[in-house]
Amino acid sequence: MAKSGFPRGMGGGNMNQMIKQAQKMQEQMMKMQEEIEAKTYTATAGGGAVQVVVSGKREIQEITLKPEVVDPDDIEMLQDLIVAAVNEGLRKMEADSSAQMGQLTGGLNIPGLF
Repeated sequence: MAKSGFPRGMGGGNMNQMIKQAQKMQEQMMKMQEEIEAKTYTATAGGGAVQVVVSGKREIQEITLKPEVVDPDDIEMLQDLIVAAVNEGLRKMEADSSAQMGQLTGGLNIPGLF
């Protein structure tokens, strides 16, 4: 009867080691994701007239407006400043997330990860 399984050098201990490494990496990624989700990122626009706090869960936590930026005759400018601050906050969060994942994956670009 022929031997079944992997050719020598590919099965047994090596395969088990690869599975253990993959499980360890998955645990590290989950922990890192939890850490990122617990963080907040602050961004401003209009010289600090609009401040936005974004969570690592990609949610807006807070928007602060200085009274002088609220001009009923120029609502469009206020809207633009809010959008700019929110987008900057999201960019900061994404950059931090990518940097941390890059450390874990050794710079590999793995589709579907964050």
